Amino acid sequence: MTWWSWMILGAVLLGAELFAVDAQFYLVFLGVSAAIVGLAGLFGLVAPEWVQWLAFAVLSLVFFLTFRRTLYLKIRGGGEEYPESISGDSVSITEDLAAGAEARMEYRGTKWTIRNVGNETISGGTRAKVVKVDGLTLHVIAE
Repeated sequence: MTWWSWMILGAVLLGAELFAVDAQFYLVFLGVSAAIVGLAGLFGLVAPEWVQWLAFAVLSLVFFLTFRRTLYLKIRGGGEEYPESISGDSVSITEDLAAGAEARMEYRGTKWTIRNVGNETISGGTRAKVVKVDGLTLHVIAE
């Protein structure tokens, strides 16, 4: 293939990844590999077609195995710094909460149902400890 054919293939693959398909960066590395083979041809590295395809395949595999996971986690990973559970966290109770009673309050930007599972009333303005999370219900006890 000519160098410009490789460049067009690279541009089409990159465009497909960026505008049409969520291929989890596979097409990005195929497009970059095609562009590198095209640039090699542009700068005078003339090779038989089978060598070009072999270089394309090898470059693609090297990029997949070395860069894809790192790049994917950086861009799409999200949430890795958050703990999996909020059990053990301390929440601020805004109103009196009798034993076994429930109330609605905001915690971490979300409306939660707070259920007092302890044996004593939790006074408003104090803190409580989360002992269990059940959907959007926090089971709490007085601290």
